[in-house]
Amino acid sequence: MRVVIVGGGWAGCAASLAARKQGAEVCLIERTDMLLGTGLVGGIMRNNGRFTAAEEMIALGGGELFQLIDENTLHREIDFPGHHHASLYNVATMEPLVRRFLLEKGIEIHLTTRVDEVVRKGNLIGAVLSKREKDRIRFEGDAFIDATGTAGPPVNCTKYGNGCVMCILRCPSFGGRVGLAAKAGVQEIIGRKGNQIGAMSGACELFKESLSKEIVDSLNKKGVTIIPLPPEIRSEGKLSIKACQQYALPEFEENLILLDTGHAKLMTPFYPLETLRKIPGFENARYEDPYAGGLGNSIRYIGMAPRDQSLKVQGIENLFCAGEKAGLLVGHTEAIVTGTLAGYNAVRKIKREKPLLLPPTLAVGDVISFTLEQMKTEEGLGYKYTFSGSIYFERMRERGLYSTEKIEIERRVEQAGLTGIFSKK
Repeated sequence: MRVVIVGGGWAGCAASLAARKQGAEVCLIERTDMLLGTGLVGGIMRNNGRFTAAEEMIALGGGELFQLIDENTLHREIDFPGHHHASLYNVATMEPLVRRFLLEKGIEIHLTTRVDEVVRKGNLIGAVLSKREKDRIRFEGDAFIDATGTAGPPVNCTKYGNGCVMCILRCPSFGGRVGLAAKAGVQEIIGRKGNQIGAMSGACELFKESLSKEIVDSLNKKGVTIIPLPPEIRSEGKLSIKACQQYALPEFEENLILLDTGHAKLMTPFYPLETLRKIPGFENARYEDPYAGGLGNSIRYIGMAPRDQSLKVQGIENLFCAGEKAGLLVGHTEAIVTGTLAGYNAVRKIKREKPLLLPPTLAVGDVISFTLEQMKTEEGLGYKYTFSGSIYFERMRERGLYSTEKIEIERRVEQAGLTGIFSKK
């Protein structure tokens, strides 16, 4: 059994691990020189319902990446507006830890390798053709997973945003994102809300070293710093364009909210540098990601794949999807959840077994089915879905799915008959 995964973000890494644990040979292809994608600058875990989802995945036998993240956490039990018991991992050291972990599991990783052609055999994919420098490489597989995300390429950031702002995805260096499903001839879905096509990434990163000693000391000690802003320098009108709608709260407009993820994570999609430097403690501020964070941010949710509840892409029998490619899902936790299920079901497809459908009695199952149904409506295409806030976290609480009690979460998984399912061959 051979599974080929295109896209090495958190979703692709989780899919690789899940398929490998089921006994498949696994090939992970990433167009840049690092794994984790936006996870290279994210870092927020376990806030609100993400705690529940992480513990469900651990009980389901798919928790290795969560445990690896927990071991590399800088701060635990952090509260900031609208969010509780968050963990912040170190974005500077996370990627090499994950890469070594996957290599130790026997996963074949191809970096700086860009897929540019799909070989179809009827309604099946037989192989993908890739380019690495001047070499052409053919990757054959029995099942494929599209974990290429939905951000960029620069033409979309220019058309629907403020232009390429040199974000961590580094399209000018490694080429823009290429969707595997689209290359296979699948008509992708575009997120939209009113006149806004896609959505803008919801946060920037500042070099800690460029901030005042008082701010840095506060971040290092508490993990979060909140600085009130006078009305005349508030960066207003950005809440509606954010991909991360769980942070679209007035507090994020009325204050500068910083989180310590190794860098200083600024919880706004962009903030003009000239204005930022007028704030005490920010006189020398400099953006780490995106480099032009005073102008804008990357545009996401441009190309999602139509799929079913098992995460199989419609129209291609051996293609699955995960992460943002699987819908309007926001966050690393959400990427790991969908990646794990996609990797598991890809192997079941090869073995001609029925796919696993996670039940709605678990948050990790309910979010997959709920997002699928919501995206069939015009209104639903304007929302984002995450365990940590906005309309899905509200649904979690209404349905009694949100819990921070590990024993209760384990019992819920046991009642579903799924304890350790992702670890069982």
